[in-house]
Amino acid sequence: MVSSGPAEVPAEEAGHRLLERRFTARLLPQLRLLVEECAAREGLGEPRRGEFVLAVDEIAGNAVEHAGGSGRLVLRRVGEELECRISDAGPGFSEEVIPELLPGLDGAPKGRGLWLARLVADRFAVTGGAAGTGLPGAVVTVAVRLR
Repeated sequence: MVSSGPAEVPAEEAGHRLLERRFTARLLPQLRLLVEECAAREGLGEPRRGEFVLAVDEIAGNAVEHAGGSGRLVLRRVGEELECRISDAGPGFSEEVIPELLPGLDGAPKGRGLWLARLVADRFAVTGGAAGTGLPGAVVTVAVRLR
């Protein structure tokens, strides 16, 4: 048998998983603490750690507020990045809804959390529902470099 090289690892399985939790509004404070502890353990220093935790909290809060009251968080170390993916089963949205300027300055009454998350991230993406399922929802990925 001839191998054509290393098999590709699905994105969901790549990297080292640090934390995986389903959450509701009641669990948001605990989730913040767990993300902070993982980020510190992986070597993410201040002030970046605080910015990252705030960005994750804003995205998780949006999932609770706008997408049915719950979500799922997966925190991974991918190479020299700390990556957090938050998924929900809400109506979904696209990155185009995130204001370019600080919300309030551009007339947009909402969107500060996503705007902030995109601002502090080294990598940021919004995709639809569970990958390849065609289901509603959103997956927001925010990542920061550790070094």
